[in-house]
Amino acid sequence: MIERETMTPGAYVRGIGVLGPGIADWPSAAALLKGERPYAPAPTEAPPPAALPAAERRRTGATVRLALAAGLEALADAGLDAGARALATVFASSSGDGAICHEICSALASPERQISPTRFHNSVHNAASGYWSIALRDMAPSTALSAYDGSFAAGLIEALAQSGASGAPVLLIAYDTDYPEPLRAKRPMAGSFAAALLLDPRSSAGAHARLEVRLARDAADPLPEAPLEALRAGIPAARSLPLLKLISRRDSGCALLDYLEDLRLAVNVSPCP
Repeated sequence: MIERETMTPGAYVRGIGVLGPGIADWPSAAALLKGERPYAPAPTEAPPPAALPAAERRRTGATVRLALAAGLEALADAGLDAGARALATVFASSSGDGAICHEICSALASPERQISPTRFHNSVHNAASGYWSIALRDMAPSTALSAYDGSFAAGLIEALAQSGASGAPVLLIAYDTDYPEPLRAKRPMAGSFAAALLLDPRSSAGAHARLEVRLARDAADPLPEAPLEALRAGIPAARSLPLLKLISRRDSGCALLDYLEDLRLAVNVSPCP
């Protein structure tokens, strides 16, 4: 049974960014989700963030590059440039930078036990948020959160709540990267994936859809295509795919997303003209 009451004020999706295995950007994701092309898995390629100064760019790992690429695409899709310096952000990741965690654990297990300062400051969960503020000179508030496999849904709730309270746009960036072994045996992921939504409480020309959310106890929506379902189930940030599918098809409907153990997030989608 789905609860009737919405949890937060609704918002319009002004911009979208997507990057994942075999998915280069939002247009390619939309074509895939609309059935216009078959899914061809390939390693996720996150470009170096050109918006960062050269010294900072060299220090970024795959996780930061992934998050910034999706976020910058969402801004471009909304018709905004990288000079948006007063945009609140919500960064959602189930576990942060697994490769950095692996390197730090390996260093601590070595006889020298010396940790690189660069690796250490990149290990914190809000590293992507920090690099975003440097790249865009964005002085607005930023939130970094984690809710295990429900991190995308938790980030969406937070971004919608902030947008409704402030009356201003909020950018949600959800992202996850794989762990190296032996950590991967304990926390396997099917690759690296990021999805970004620029949410605005005000309607605007070119908006993709309007979203409203509520809690539900029904099962989360699977994807009928086996390769895409493996992607959805295998990467927490990719739990966004049923929602992105509705948006890409310009369908009205409800996407049920993984959230808590006994609760899902029901996202009502209304396409914009």
